[in-house]
Amino acid sequence: MSLEYPPLETEKELKTSSFVLKGNICYSVSLSELITTESGYVVCIGGKSMGVYTTLPEQYQKLPVYDYEDKLIIPGLVDLHIHAPQYAFRGTGMDMELMEWLQYHTFPEESKYADLTYARKAYKIFAEQMKKSATSHACIFATIHRPATELLMDLLEDSGIISYVGKVNMDRRAPDNLCEPNADFSAFDTFGWINDINGKHKRTRPILTPRFVPCCTPELLRQLCEIQASCNLPVQSHLSESQSEIQWVKENHPDAEFYGAVYDQYGLFGKNHQTDQQFPAIMAHCVHSSDEEIHLLKENGVFIAHCPASNINLMSGIAPVRKYIANGLHIGLGSDVAAGHTESMFRAICDAIQVSKLYNCLIDQTQAPLTFKEAFYLATKGGGAFFGKAGSFEKDYDFSAVVLDDSLIPHADTLSLPDRLESAIYQSLDLYGICAKYVSGIKTL
Repeated sequence: MSLEYPPLETEKELKTSSFVLKGNICYSVSLSELITTESGYVVCIGGKSMGVYTTLPEQYQKLPVYDYEDKLIIPGLVDLHIHAPQYAFRGTGMDMELMEWLQYHTFPEESKYADLTYARKAYKIFAEQMKKSATSHACIFATIHRPATELLMDLLEDSGIISYVGKVNMDRRAPDNLCEPNADFSAFDTFGWINDINGKHKRTRPILTPRFVPCCTPELLRQLCEIQASCNLPVQSHLSESQSEIQWVKENHPDAEFYGAVYDQYGLFGKNHQTDQQFPAIMAHCVHSSDEEIHLLKENGVFIAHCPASNINLMSGIAPVRKYIANGLHIGLGSDVAAGHTESMFRAICDAIQVSKLYNCLIDQTQAPLTFKEAFYLATKGGGAFFGKAGSFEKDYDFSAVVLDDSLIPHADTLSLPDRLESAIYQSLDLYGICAKYVSGIKTL
């Protein structure tokens, strides 16, 4: 089966998605290099960036120019891990650890999405907030409920962001009203969902979503691997989030060397060993990954969604992000609502820096904390790599941009452009200072 997607821009949209933005432009090209251009021009042709210029080249001078004057222009941010149904109870249950939190907050809330009326009410709020946020690209968990998942995808399509959305799979060790009857049912329902939405959306695509190993039987994991190969789909799940979760995996899979080896055994860890095909994969958290697991993450090209807020809120620990960077792993940031208490990726940037400082102080002083440049890169180009060329204004990258009015933050002195960007992010300007937002060349705010 080959999935089909309508073209991202029609001929009419191509004309409206070719323009120039003028302002103070900030974007990453690497972990250590943040480019800032005062009163610069960033060119969009057909939804793709043609680069940043101090003087507008002659070949682009007939394009419409939108002058944002002294405002900041940054790439849209990328959220590699967020749970849409949990948005309704964000900021609550923060005194619990992971397993208790799932039992008393997450599973009871997610069971409500069997009711499409409730799902519509809750998902409309979520989609509207994603539209208003600085996030342009996101990887999103739904629930096991097929109709509600399709509704969520429709609403996200209308929001304008680019997203992967997953109908969750779990056929064991979940409450009766959230546990699918068996592996055959779960796989069949997933395949039906993929068929239902095939060709329906431009910006919203399916991603296989086994919740995590403890809630999925080996047979379900095997069948999801078959669906992945036949439909050429990416996969998202959780990995090594807490010690209790890792112990649970060991009890269910005593022959597995480590947690990630279970996903790998069933071809859901970046590589299908039977067909030797590569499939994009995201594993959230990786707080307690062993050296063997880190090696396999790198070998298979798996992305890590670093979720600093939820790791602290649920007392899971602090992920050794500097170690992952040193090992050359693919890393982006995730808000992980609702274990993370806000969808703000500005907050995720700050949290990533702050927890890395705690890691340095309390765990391993040889592991240097993240710098602001590095964390900004992870939230843009780092995570954007999962979507291809996204999260930067370099040539041929997806043109997604957020315009910020940092005049709302008073300063007694004149700040440099890098300092203005850092100040805007640390002071949560995304909550009140977004003037405009563009996703793949289309203005969404």
